[in-house]
Amino acid sequence: QVQLVESGGGLVQAGGSLRLSCVASGRTFSRNAMGWFRQAPGEEREFVAAMRWTGGRIYGSDSVKGRFTISRDNAKNTVYLQMSNLKPEDTAVYYCAADGDSGYAENSYYTRPASYDYWGQGTQVTVSS
Repeated sequence: QVQLVESGGGLVQAGGSLRLSCVASGRTFSRNAMGWFRQAPGEEREFVAAMRWTGGRIYGSDSVKGRFTISRDNAKNTVYLQMSNLKPEDTAVYYCAADGDSGYAENSYYTRPASYDYWGQGTQVTVSS
């Protein structure tokens, strides 16, 4: 049984930092893309970042570029999201996702939730002003 388990969320003041982790078990994703999405109350799930197994990074909106960094440790089957200079609008549940296919796809493919086969349960990030 494949599981993705996120950790590292919490309450932080604006301007602070958090590092989210997502550990996968049940299969290896060393040759698969993994990504992060977030969802605020009443809103649709939003793409944050993804990372190809080859190391290529894809980021979502301009609001996270330069502040968020995605990385991965294939040996640990883990993907990370380093978030800096956090803002109240970053408040959301953050979800880790993994693509079950290992073939090449365009960047836009990885921005869509439907492209991912496995999801974590989410971790809450709350940024106070």
